[in-house]
Amino acid sequence: MSVLDGEEPHVAVPPKPTLKTISHLSGLAVPTVSRALNDAPDIGAETKRLVRKIAEEIGYVPNRAGVRLRTGRTNVISLALSTEHDVMNHTARLIASVAGTLRGTPYHLNITPYFPGEDPMKPIRYIVETGSADAVIFNQIEPEDPRVAWLMERGFPFATHGRSMWSDRHAWFDFDNTVWGAIGVHRLARAGRREVMLIAPPHAQNYAQNILVGVEAARAETGTTVRLLDGVHSDAAGAEVQVAVRAHLAAYPQTNGIICSSTSSTMAAVVALESTGRQVAKDIDVYAKEAIPFLTLFRPGIIAMHEDVSRAGEFLARAAIRAAREPALPPMQGLDVPQDAA
Repeated sequence: MSVLDGEEPHVAVPPKPTLKTISHLSGLAVPTVSRALNDAPDIGAETKRLVRKIAEEIGYVPNRAGVRLRTGRTNVISLALSTEHDVMNHTARLIASVAGTLRGTPYHLNITPYFPGEDPMKPIRYIVETGSADAVIFNQIEPEDPRVAWLMERGFPFATHGRSMWSDRHAWFDFDNTVWGAIGVHRLARAGRREVMLIAPPHAQNYAQNILVGVEAARAETGTTVRLLDGVHSDAAGAEVQVAVRAHLAAYPQTNGIICSSTSSTMAAVVALESTGRQVAKDIDVYAKEAIPFLTLFRPGIIAMHEDVSRAGEFLARAAIRAAREPALPPMQGLDVPQDAA
């Protein structure tokens, strides 16, 4: 019967690649192949590379339900993130870095979002109670973060982008915002900018407290006047930041320096100050930080310090894996300390 007669030709479907297929092609025993794919520490790096190369070439996909039944693991790391964070900058880079680090490991990345107004505990509870991941990574850490306390109480593996007051007991990676804030005041003071506006992060978050500590120490050392932008934080909508900055400049026209803790608030502040006839670097110096080189393209006069969020994501991915696979080992902890290059 031909296709013209109305019947589809029979097409043989090749068998789905299995561990036995990789074993046959590699010359390794099936248990060795399985352990190599699961990144077992007793399997050599060269063997793991060979097995993963063959698996990728033949399109092998592990049966995750079977893996979970055999091992109790999901081989999933979940990244719980707020949808309102600085997506243009930190969040996108963090996701890409975590995903890139998990590539080549047995682990897959799931993104578990939560929305403005929602309880940040919601995605954490969901992940733990459904057993949908082996470990979770999250950010926007508070000093006494309830998510950290809840996960430690239950012994569930996790890593945080930022430190809590219990940072000696869990995995984390952080940017030293105390040093960053102090550098900003010193940089502005050296340029003669001693009337400074600070656009700080939400005060409940630990890194906001760190910035305030650094700024206050440097303020006392330099004799600089630093005023906190009233009623608006660095994660607020750009329009809100612009209104608040214009009001601040009207109240304190002598302001000649601005410290901004996010890319979006920096751009909004620049738009606001320019709307009053002032210019960046000429009338007001602006000190900020960014995860991607953008701000100096936006306005060349901005003093921008790089925060290596890619390094953070890579570290947090490895820390989460270790917390899941080797809970008896000390938690991985890392701190990125900025340097005053001026």
